[in-house]
Amino acid sequence: MTHHRIAARRAALVAGVAAAVLVPGAVVAPGAVAAAAPQVVCTSKKAGLADRLKRDITAALKGRAGTIAVQVDDKATGTVCSLRAATRFDSASVVKVTVLGALLLDAQQQKRNLTSREQTLAKAMITKSDNASTSTLWRQLGLTKIKRFLGGAGMTQTVPGADGYWGLTQITVRDQQRLLERLTTRNTLLTDASRTYALKLMGQVVSDQRWGTPAGAPSTVTVQVKNGWLERKTHGWRVHSVGAFTKKGDDYQISVLTHGNRTQRDGINSIQAVSRAIHKALAPTARTTFVPPAVARESVPATPERAARDLVVAPR
Repeated sequence: MTHHRIAARRAALVAGVAAAVLVPGAVVAPGAVAAAAPQVVCTSKKAGLADRLKRDITAALKGRAGTIAVQVDDKATGTVCSLRAATRFDSASVVKVTVLGALLLDAQQQKRNLTSREQTLAKAMITKSDNASTSTLWRQLGLTKIKRFLGGAGMTQTVPGADGYWGLTQITVRDQQRLLERLTTRNTLLTDASRTYALKLMGQVVSDQRWGTPAGAPSTVTVQVKNGWLERKTHGWRVHSVGAFTKKGDDYQISVLTHGNRTQRDGINSIQAVSRAIHKALAPTARTTFVPPAVARESVPATPERAARDLVVAPR
């Protein structure tokens, strides 16, 4: 009798697990069934491009540790690829482009140009990833104006960091792409002059901070980039890169966000592998491509656990 009861329980457990697999949304006990890993999803108006990008991005990510989110948008070919588009990450220094956008919008609404002081702070914040300049502008704007810009840009998944910790702003690749679109395409949020100014600063980022998404970019495009990294007890190193690649009549944007990296270099390698695959697929005949710096630097924003640090070097 006992044997029959045990057998019946085993049969019921197997049936329950099988039902959970077959029924969408069913809850399965931890460890019963492994969740399927997210897949790269691509669409394109150009024949064969979506399949190539999906294949090449997937291959570039194979065997890499950590959590990696990717999105690429190319208007010329009507191409969009994404992976973990809505997964949130601590922003680290990539949020500095959002701060610049909020500053420009605020000046527009006051019908004025940026002051010389604001220009100095903005240039240091973007081109050198200066933390003190960012903190000054973050305090000047306040959360109300930051949120006003986020709302206007359609960045509904972004949550500003609390208590002045702007590096802990929660971001997604979808929202970073929306931000880059506001900078590269005419829109009602930012004037042409504001967009040109922002892209100019992103194009002047110092050489040892021009790693990440520019890796493998064709020589026919202008590179505009902003990177960031941050280490915490959970998820290890966050390493991010967002880039806009422009030329007359054509531009595309790439955002790659990562966490769970053992070192900054691990994150950089993942980002650059994906970026090279994307650039190659979008510009297959390019003869010369962008070579990232051998020594990579970036600033680390403040967190409740530790103070900010400027110009930290990634181990090779």
